[in-house]
Amino acid sequence: MRKGDLTPERDRVTEEHELQETRFSPETERNKNVRQYQREEDDEEEEEGEESVEGIFESREVPSWKKQLTVRAFVVSFALSILFSFIVMKLNLTTGIIPSLNVSAGLLGFFFVKTWTKMLHKSGLLKQPFTRQENTVIQTCVVASSGIAFSGGFGTYLFAMSERIANHSGDAARGVKDPSLGWIIAFLFVVSFLGLFSVVPLRKIMIIDFKLTYPSGTATAHLINSFHTPQGAKLAKEQVRVLGKFFSLSFLWGFFQWFFTAGENCGFHSFPTFGLRAYQYKFYFDFSATYVGVGMICPYIINISLLLGGILSWGLMWPLIETRKGDWFPSDVDSSSMNGLQAYKVFIAVAMILGDGVYNFCKVLSRTLSGLFKQIRGEASCRISLSREEEPPPSPLTPKISYDDQRRTRFFLKDQIPSWFAGGGYVLIAAVSIAILPQMFDQLRWYYILVIYVFAPILAFCNAYGAGLTDWSLASTYGKLAIFAIGAWAGSDHGGVLAGLAACGVMMNIVSTASDLTQDFKTGYLTLSSPRAMFVSQVIGTAMGCLVSPCVFWLFYKAFDDLGLPNSKYPAPFATVYRSMAKLGVEGVSSLPRDCLVLCYAFFGFAILINVVKDGLGNRWGRFVPLPMAMAIPFFLGPYFAIDMCVGSLVLFVWERLDAPKAEAFATAVASGLICGDGIWTLPSSVLAIAGVEPPICMKFLSSETNHRVDKFLQGSS
Repeated sequence: MRKGDLTPERDRVTEEHELQETRFSPETERNKNVRQYQREEDDEEEEEGEESVEGIFESREVPSWKKQLTVRAFVVSFALSILFSFIVMKLNLTTGIIPSLNVSAGLLGFFFVKTWTKMLHKSGLLKQPFTRQENTVIQTCVVASSGIAFSGGFGTYLFAMSERIANHSGDAARGVKDPSLGWIIAFLFVVSFLGLFSVVPLRKIMIIDFKLTYPSGTATAHLINSFHTPQGAKLAKEQVRVLGKFFSLSFLWGFFQWFFTAGENCGFHSFPTFGLRAYQYKFYFDFSATYVGVGMICPYIINISLLLGGILSWGLMWPLIETRKGDWFPSDVDSSSMNGLQAYKVFIAVAMILGDGVYNFCKVLSRTLSGLFKQIRGEASCRISLSREEEPPPSPLTPKISYDDQRRTRFFLKDQIPSWFAGGGYVLIAAVSIAILPQMFDQLRWYYILVIYVFAPILAFCNAYGAGLTDWSLASTYGKLAIFAIGAWAGSDHGGVLAGLAACGVMMNIVSTASDLTQDFKTGYLTLSSPRAMFVSQVIGTAMGCLVSPCVFWLFYKAFDDLGLPNSKYPAPFATVYRSMAKLGVEGVSSLPRDCLVLCYAFFGFAILINVVKDGLGNRWGRFVPLPMAMAIPFFLGPYFAIDMCVGSLVLFVWERLDAPKAEAFATAVASGLICGDGIWTLPSSVLAIAGVEPPICMKFLSSETNHRVDKFLQGSS
C-alpha cells in the first residue's frame, strides 16, 4: 500500500485548518488597481464568509515555467528524495503501510529553500525569491522520486522474483530472478515514464472541465499557499523546529537500541510486553518510533482495523488451526513452510485483500462511469441550450466563476503541453519497452506487453479519475489483475509466475504515475504553478527515483542477509503475498492445504460484506466499521506493529483532548520527525552491517525455567 492506498483523512482536515488559521485579510495585500467587477465579486465572496486566496498573492509576480524550475529546487529535492526513499523503503520492507508524506515533503522543502534564500539575501547574492510555485515543484519532485520506492516493487512484485522468496514459498522451480542493481535500474527507467504521457492530454478535462477534487493534491496546495503568507511562514518555522526536535530524538533512540541487538531476537524490539506466551504470537510493543509516528498520521479506524485483524488471526485463528496439525497439514513441516500453517496465513490474507480490492475496484469504476456519464450528459445539455440562446439563463445552479478560479484557469491554460508530444512520447517509450523488456524477462513475451500498453491508457485514466473522486489509488489492484491475467495466459510451463510478476510491475508503474501526475496538476492549478513545470518536475523526480530507490534497496539487500524471511527485521511480507498470487494464478487452487480454500472463500466474502455494510451505514456510522485491507495485513505479519500504531493514536487522542489547536498544528510535524529520524537511522545501521561492525550487547528475555537451564549450563561449562 502506498500514499494513495490509505490516505489519512486527518491530514486534510489539519492542513485546511492551518490554512484558515494562517490567512490574513486580503485588504492589506490586494492591488488597488483591480478592475471594478473583480472588486464586486471579491466583496460578494467576503460577505459570504469566504476569502480570495489568489487575492492575497495578487501583487506578487508569477514566474514563468522555466523560472519555477530552479537548480536549488532540484538540489533540495534530491537530498529530500534520498531521505524519503529510506523511509518508504523501510516501511515497504516491514509492514507495507505507507502514509501520505506530502505534508512532510512540502514542509521540509519550504524550510530548506527558505533558509537558503535567507542566507543569500543577507550576503546580497539573492537573485530570485522563493515562491510557492518553486515550493510546489520541490514537493512534486520529492513525492515522484520517493513514490518509485513503492511502485518499483522492492517490497512486492520485484523482490517476489528472488530466489530467497521463491524458496520460502516452495516454488523456486517456477522461475527466479535475483535482484541486481543494473537490471533493476534499467527496468524502472523503461516502465516508469509511460504513465506520465498517458494522462497529459486529459489534464484540462480532469482539472477544469470535470473539476475533480483530488483531496490530497488540494490539501497540499492549501498548505503550500499558507506557507507563503507571513503568518503561515511563522507557523511553518515552528513546525520545522518541532520536526527537527523529534527527528533527533528518534534518530538517537534508534542508535541507542542498536547497542543491544547483537543476536537474533535481541533488543528492545523483542521486549515481551504482555508476557512470553503473548510474545510467541507477536503481541508486544516493539518500541519503534516509526510505527508510533505512522499511527499518529493514519486515521484511527486504520489503526483499530490493524489491531482487530491481529487479534482475529494471531489471537484466535492461528492457535486453533495449529491444533489441526497432522490433520489439515503435515505435522513435520516447518512453521514457515507454504505446505503448513504459513499457507493459511498468506492465502487467507490474499483472499481478504482481493475481496477488498474487487469491491473497491467495482465501486470506484461505477463512480467513474457514473461521473463521466453525468459530465458528458451535462455538457451535451449545455451545448443544446447555448445553440438556442446567446447566453445561458442565470441560475443558482450555474454561479458566476469566482476570481480565484478565473485566475487559476488562465495560468493553467497558459503553458500548454502539445498533445502530439504526449502521444508521440507514449508510442516511443512503449516501442522501446516492447523491445527491451523481453530481453530482461524471457517469460514476458512482446505481445503480452503490447496488450498491456493498449489497455493501459484506459486503466490509467480510470485510476486517475477515481483518485480525483475518492482520493483512493487502485494501482496495486490493477497490478494484481495483471498478475492473474498474464500469468494465466503464459501458463505454468512457460514461466507464468515471473511473467505475471513482471507484468504487474509494468501495469503498476503506469497507473500509479498517472494518478500521481494528475494529483500534482491539481496542486499546481491551486498554486498557479505551470503544467509544464509540474510535468518536468515529475519527470526529473521519477528519474531520481529510478536511481535512488534501487540504490537504497541494494543497501538493505546487501546489509541484511535475512531480508524477506518471516522472522527477520525486514520480512517484506507483501513479496510473499505477490509470489503466492502469481503461483495461484498459474497453478490454481490444487496446491493449497486442506480447508484452506474454504477459508479463503469465506474471508473473500467477509471482506466484501464488511465493505457493503460500511457503505450501507453511511458516513455517520460507517466510519466506525473496520477496513478489510488493513485487517488482512497482520494475518501474516503479526499484530506487534499495530500495537505501536495504536499507541501513536492514543498519544494523538490524548493530545487533542488536552490542547486541540496545538495538536492540529503540530501533530503531523511530530509524527514526521519520529518517522524521518528512525528511517534515516537505517542508513548508518546498514553501513555498519556491511562493514561487519556488530553491536556489543545482546539483551534477551527468557522465562525463569529457561534462564535456570542456561545458568546451569554455563556453570557446568565453566
